[in-house]
Amino acid sequence: MNKENKNISRAKLISDFVISNSEYYIKEFKKIGSKPSYSFSFNLFASLLGPIWFGMRNIWNYALAFLIIETFAVVQIIRGLFGDITKDAVEKIDKIQSTIDFRNQQLEAAIQNNPDKVDVYKRAIKSLEDAMQGYVLDVQQVEASAIWIAISGVGILILVKLVQGVLANTILEKRYSEWLSNKLISPGMKMKNYILSGIFTAVIMLFSVVHYSFPGLMEIMNDFPTHPEIRLTSIKWVEIIFDYAVIKGDALFTAITIGIRSVLDFLELLFVKTPWVVIITTIVVLTALSAGIRTSIYSAGFLAYMGFLGFWVKAMTTLALLGTAAILSIAIGIPLGIYCARRQRFYSMIRPIMDFMQTMPAFVFMIPVIAFFGTGKVAAVIITMIFGGTPVVRLTVLGLRGVPETIREAAIAYGASKWYLLRKVDLPLATPSILAGVNQTVMLSLAMVVVASLIGAKGLGQDVLEALQYANVGQGILAGIAILFVALILDRVVQGKKRV
Repeated sequence: MNKENKNISRAKLISDFVISNSEYYIKEFKKIGSKPSYSFSFNLFASLLGPIWFGMRNIWNYALAFLIIETFAVVQIIRGLFGDITKDAVEKIDKIQSTIDFRNQQLEAAIQNNPDKVDVYKRAIKSLEDAMQGYVLDVQQVEASAIWIAISGVGILILVKLVQGVLANTILEKRYSEWLSNKLISPGMKMKNYILSGIFTAVIMLFSVVHYSFPGLMEIMNDFPTHPEIRLTSIKWVEIIFDYAVIKGDALFTAITIGIRSVLDFLELLFVKTPWVVIITTIVVLTALSAGIRTSIYSAGFLAYMGFLGFWVKAMTTLALLGTAAILSIAIGIPLGIYCARRQRFYSMIRPIMDFMQTMPAFVFMIPVIAFFGTGKVAAVIITMIFGGTPVVRLTVLGLRGVPETIREAAIAYGASKWYLLRKVDLPLATPSILAGVNQTVMLSLAMVVVASLIGAKGLGQDVLEALQYANVGQGILAGIAILFVALILDRVVQGKKRV
């Protein structure tokens, strides 16, 4: 009796999910779920309707994939049977023919008035006729292959229809399993799904067939309908906005410049002006304490490499620039990540901004930075912060959200305040993730060394840039290895014994 009730309950759930033709799907889902291995099942409607069926079922990823393949197959069929597939070659033949006619007129005039040019024109006409003959042969070959293009399209269409029919029930049963655990998943089969899948399929297939099978039939499809005035007006408004921001935000940008310059000057004084013996000793001892004796020996070798090859000052300049960007990114990023960890709405607001900072090419956001801060080391620091500052925020949020709630609840039960909870529970448990974010920020900042040299940052990136400009392979490789060694030292110092 319990088994019968269970079967009735399962049948009811499947009926609620599939909505139409429930008896068929109850039987097929049972067959698919009864075996751990693959069980053959064929859906005739999915095979016939193709992407429209998947769209109606709200399985849009498969709908799009199958639509692309079906559209290609239909385009091949229409092109092969009815399409103007020789249009380009015929146009070239017509152009060559008009050129030949013009050359013949010149030849007739030369025969009467300028006999010295006769041979030149004859050779030109002969060359054009040979070229035209080649295009004529191309036209004949394309026309002969038209039937095979259509046959290949039919074969692809039949194959994709069979694949859709075979996969449809398995895909739908998997989506049904997901729906059982998350009822927010829409099973489809609503009016909007019918309309969207039909319109989507018709638009993609119709315009693709027309464009590829009958080129030039709809001129609007050749180029996007735009006008140069739109672009010029947009450029003008962007420049007006930036000019206004530069003028009104002068005090803010000056304050930011002074703050960054202060940190940068201090670190340059520390790394560049301090005797090399002191710097090497400090870094080696720090590496030994952080990552062990063996790693400190490697660090000493890396530093010796920079010194003997004349990269010492530039390496320290790079370290100062990188240190400024990393310190400011970490000083801003960790508190921001702590704030975002328990405030989902705020984090949802700034996450698109961080996505923009990481995905926008460096050369693009270099333009507004230069507009606001000019060229030089300050602009290089800001560009480096934009590119490398987001991982520490993301991983701080990830680490704090990964703290087990049971531990937090136990601490709260014993009377822990929010500040105590943060210092003694959340941050210690999230430290590995936060350190990974710090490491990623440092590494990404180092990746901007060469780009920053384009706007006057100097350092090791300048040697690499000069090597690229003058094809100096040796200089570029040696400077690149120096940058690698700086990265390795920083990585070991930040991550410590976890990376040994």
